[in-house]
Amino acid sequence: MSAWRQKLSLEHVSAARTAIAGTALESPLVQSPFLSKLARTDVLLKLEIAQPIGAFKIRGAANAISVLPDACAGVTCCSTGNHGRGVAYAAKARGLRAVVCMSELVPEAKVEGIRALGAEVRIIGSSQDEAAEESRRLVAEDGLAEIPPFDDPLVIAGQGTIGLELLDSRPDLETLLIPLSGGGLAAGIALAAKARKPDIRVIGISMDRGAAMYESLRAGRNVAVEELPSLADSLGGGLGADNRLTLPVCRELIDETILVTEAEIYRAMQCHYYEDRIVCEGGSAVGAAALLADKLPDVRGPMATIITGRNLDMNMHADIMAGRSIRLGDLTLEGKPYHA
Repeated sequence: MSAWRQKLSLEHVSAARTAIAGTALESPLVQSPFLSKLARTDVLLKLEIAQPIGAFKIRGAANAISVLPDACAGVTCCSTGNHGRGVAYAAKARGLRAVVCMSELVPEAKVEGIRALGAEVRIIGSSQDEAAEESRRLVAEDGLAEIPPFDDPLVIAGQGTIGLELLDSRPDLETLLIPLSGGGLAAGIALAAKARKPDIRVIGISMDRGAAMYESLRAGRNVAVEELPSLADSLGGGLGADNRLTLPVCRELIDETILVTEAEIYRAMQCHYYEDRIVCEGGSAVGAAALLADKLPDVRGPMATIITGRNLDMNMHADIMAGRSIRLGDLTLEGKPYHA
């Protein structure tokens, strides 16, 4: 038996579902007529943008915080944005202090969104790993409880509740297209979905600029990558030097990994807006990006993907919807008006 299975099972995910009820919502699952026609099978969108914080991260954060004692001094985490919002929201509901550590690459819109939830924000360095070091310092010096963004059994189990909801709603699902970053979402969903339906296919999708989990799975070990500005900024960050869970779980349960380009993400964001009437972050448009770019030729359906994250820079979103060029660090992404 894999070592991680001692800490993670379907029972843990089921317990998380009970623990987060009332804090996280059971999000809608809707069909995308346009993508369904393109794929010639039902393509379903799990709308985690309907969560109180606009992203799935509330699930794992709420589950981890639910076990803390009332006398806890507070919580801390490192985050590229949405995990910080989840921790801030769940901590506020428990009346706990929250300190969120973030790198300089996190968009200002996400920083301000976390502050608005009452959390303290600390901007540390130019990488997720540097922000994580500050979070660990707060644990050691201030006695705060750390809520990891992904490599934690309670967090993974919380994210896995999405897998239960998906198969409750559509037991006939054959393929899941999961945004892939540190692996908490993909590991949790794969764990729950494959426990219920072992032959379901799970595909992890990331951007081609700094995809840590993708490179680590290919290498068979934890690989550090350079973090670069991306439309899929929520998928940025490393796996952590002491990763114990998400890498082995993803290695065992994810069937395939795919990379999409910034241009493909740009078009997918336009597609979700014009065809599905959805505003979403680039990190959650990667499933549509892979479909639109014909990078899933042998995938069987029905299929579902996760639409998570509405906490984006709306000025940049307006530029993308208008087909204007945008800057991502040293990269100029040429704009194109949307055409179906």
